[in-house]
Amino acid sequence: MVDLSVGTPVDPTPDVVRGALVEAADAPGYPQTAGSLALREALAAWVTRRTGASGIGIDAVLPVIGTKELVAWLPTLLGLGSNDVVVFPRLAYPTYEVGARLAGARFLAADSLTAAGPAPVRLIWINSPSNPTGRVLPPEHLRKVVDWARERGAVVVSDECYLDFGWDATPTSVLSVCDGDYRGVLSLHSLSKRSNLAGYRAGFVCGDPELIAALLAVRKHAGMIVPAPVQAAMIAAFGDEKHVIVQRERYARRRAILREALLAAGFRIEHSEAGLYLWATRDEDCWSTVGWLAERGILVAPGSFYGPAGAQHVRIALTATDERIAAAATRLTAA
Repeated sequence: MVDLSVGTPVDPTPDVVRGALVEAADAPGYPQTAGSLALREALAAWVTRRTGASGIGIDAVLPVIGTKELVAWLPTLLGLGSNDVVVFPRLAYPTYEVGARLAGARFLAADSLTAAGPAPVRLIWINSPSNPTGRVLPPEHLRKVVDWARERGAVVVSDECYLDFGWDATPTSVLSVCDGDYRGVLSLHSLSKRSNLAGYRAGFVCGDPELIAALLAVRKHAGMIVPAPVQAAMIAAFGDEKHVIVQRERYARRRAILREALLAAGFRIEHSEAGLYLWATRDEDCWSTVGWLAERGILVAPGSFYGPAGAQHVRIALTATDERIAAAATRLTAA
């Protein structure tokens, strides 16, 4: 079986990161929930370089134990409850809804904010590049979302974990459209895909210093602390771009091979201009497509996992070895 159903990295963790982890392995004391000064400086510097955002200081960043943890608990950490509404895309990573449920909040899957009507929206999730579709939101769309949210006192949270993997479009961080004013805006970043650190559980949130301070205050008491050796590894990972270039090239090759084979097998690929997935359809029920591929030894994720709007699509991950990607392409071509 060629497993293309889960976006888990398979390539080696960079030597520079592993070395930093080993050197920091003697860590008898409790680490800082806020992150060491060196880590906060590294995160702020990376955001400034990568997104072009201005005025990002160490009070605007906070390390987290993998971004999935923060996605799931953010509504709770922000104090949302039964009278509040969380909005997320119609096609979305399921944990956005899980987070709303954990907080006891109401939720709405909508691509247009006008669909929220008069509801008391407190939190708006955006995800660009998108998981599962690979869609990239243009800067003007990001700006409209921020303006809409500020008029209503809502928080905008942009999940930007695939920011480094733009193929047919250049992803933009929400921070870059704020003109240095980050009130009510947060962005999430991860080392899982960028640096093959999914096993380290290393990510961070950046944006409004007041929101960062509020999250820090709760996380201190909840014990949500990134281990000191992992913090050291994060500094090394965000300080090195060479390994990111190598990883991009790997995924670009795999994407080209898999995309060509899918098209040849009669699939239509939609969006997928960025990220680590191909969003594909045969204009049939997604489970029929899953079955057709399974008969050929290829496992993919049904689009319905990401919302009813994905009922005729499947999500196909690029996170497999060169050998496995080549095997999938051969099976598709033979079909």
